[in-house]
Amino acid sequence: MIQSDKYCSELPPCRGLPVRSVDFSRGTDNITIRQGNTAILRCYVDDRISKVAWLNRSNIIFAGNDKWSLDPRVTLLTSAHLEYSLQIQQVDVTDEGPYTCSVQTQHQPKTYQVHLIVQVPPKIYNISSNITVNEGSNVTLVCLANGRPEPVINWRHISPSAKEIEEEEEYLEIFMISRYQAGAYQCRAANEVASPDEKQVHITVNYAPAIKYAQSADVAVGRTGMLHCEVSAVPPADFEWYKEDKRIYNSSQGIQIQNMESRSSLIVTNATEDHYGNYTCVAGNKLGVTNASIFLYKSILPTIPNPVQVMLKHWLMENFKFVVEGTYPIVQQIMCAGSSENSKQWTRFHARLRHWISRSDHITVAASSNSSLSNLQMLII
Repeated sequence: MIQSDKYCSELPPCRGLPVRSVDFSRGTDNITIRQGNTAILRCYVDDRISKVAWLNRSNIIFAGNDKWSLDPRVTLLTSAHLEYSLQIQQVDVTDEGPYTCSVQTQHQPKTYQVHLIVQVPPKIYNISSNITVNEGSNVTLVCLANGRPEPVINWRHISPSAKEIEEEEEYLEIFMISRYQAGAYQCRAANEVASPDEKQVHITVNYAPAIKYAQSADVAVGRTGMLHCEVSAVPPADFEWYKEDKRIYNSSQGIQIQNMESRSSLIVTNATEDHYGNYTCVAGNKLGVTNASIFLYKSILPTIPNPVQVMLKHWLMENFKFVVEGTYPIVQQIMCAGSSENSKQWTRFHARLRHWISRSDHITVAASSNSSLSNLQMLII
């Protein structure tokens, strides 16, 4: 319970202490209280008073101990000696206004006036619904709130920019909206009575597709190649692939097409001469169409006419290190052979490299043999 007591500040809690009369010569006092709390309007009298009453404007609330008001929230407090205070529970804005404690003495009537001020936490009661617009449109968002005192309205673009908007207005106007202004907007109403009230509205901005990324590829005959095309668009774009003005469909001519939201991939398996050339990725939605030219190039694997033997220079456990000397084409596979110290049998194994190397590289091969091998020889093919 919140007690608004202007005259008990010097004598808390105003019980068991000498009681003095209200200073009726004072002007009107203001008592501020939050909506929903309990207000106590204090009034103290002395033995010389013959009649006393509480009034709200010209309406009598209590006359002596007789209650004239029909409001069950209003009661009289007379717990302290000569106390004649008015209590209002669950205070609402309709209770705001002037209250008068009227006292009739033997000589003349006196009054004490207090003005009750009711504060109300901010509350947003109307905010725009989520909307979808085309890029370049004008947008107006509205956020209406009430409270006492009047709340201050602030807007914030919380995603993706998390940017404060300086204007303190109920209406937020965005002229020629762009795709970068899409996202969630937060309305915040604050008046320091309680925590601010916050609500959000989401703006979706439609725009035509734009190419973000296009990747060509090199692939050898018989190998697998992949072309990529990525776009930015709202709503999401539909993809089509063409080769020399002829549309390509999924699972035709050894080609697969995979679409994933903003990205499309064209996969060529077991490439042939017919697969090489210029491809066109076309992306479109209801606002427009865009395209990108992507190439599938033919690559040629290196060949070595005659395999070359390379003698092992160093070896340790099952990892055999050797040096290939000279300038030769790049290679992709090594065949290794060696003989055990206790056996003249040769053990053969293949070691595939993770990447192509030149013959002047230092190479480490992990051998899949449990034997202790010596006299190792490497054959590069």
